[in-house]
Amino acid sequence: MFRTSDIVLIAVMVGAAAFTYKTKDEAENQLKAVNKIEAQIRFEEDTIDLLKADWSLLTQPSRLQKLSQVYETELKLQPVDARQIVGLNDLPVRPLTIEDITAERFGGVAEAVPDQTVTGGIAR
Repeated sequence: MFRTSDIVLIAVMVGAAAFTYKTKDEAENQLKAVNKIEAQIRFEEDTIDLLKADWSLLTQPSRLQKLSQVYETELKLQPVDARQIVGLNDLPVRPLTIEDITAERFGGVAEAVPDQTVTGGIAR
């Protein structure tokens, strides 16, 4: 009826089918994970776009002007005087001082005590 070679071939075929199913299932699981991560990325990008739009609305000069007028007494804000805005060339030059560290001794361990460690076969 069945020969040994027939049984071996059937077993190989069943094993190959099981391996193929397992590989297909793992690939589908990986695809689901990739789709989930891509959905999270899209959600984060949409959130970033929404926050940028919100930031641009909150920092509009007209809105800030109205807020500064409403809270003028609490904040005690004053208009910027034209003398307060200067260029880089108008700033005073800071004097440059360079310390001479070449003559200093730093007082490390090597300067304080000579090395008394005896190594190898050299005797003192």
